[in-house]
Amino acid sequence: MDLLIWLVIGGVIGWLASILMKTNAQMGMVANVVVGIIGAAIGGWLAGVLGIGAGGVMSYIIAVVGAAILIAILRAVGVFK
Repeated sequence: MDLLIWLVIGGVIGWLASILMKTNAQMGMVANVVVGIIGAAIGGWLAGVLGIGAGGVMSYIIAVVGAAILIAILRAVGVFK
């Protein structure tokens, strides 16, 4: 059950980040889930490095920011145009 929750939340976070970065039309559901989960890990890591406490709604905001950073990296590499 926890895996299903991770996938759903990861998909929503990846979808929100793709809208923010204007790559929504280029990404499918699987890409949204992958970007959301990996981006949340990146955001959580960055928040820890910067000393930002993440709880409640702030953790979701950090996850979307991390996913947006991941999309920006993927765009720089050439995965997204």
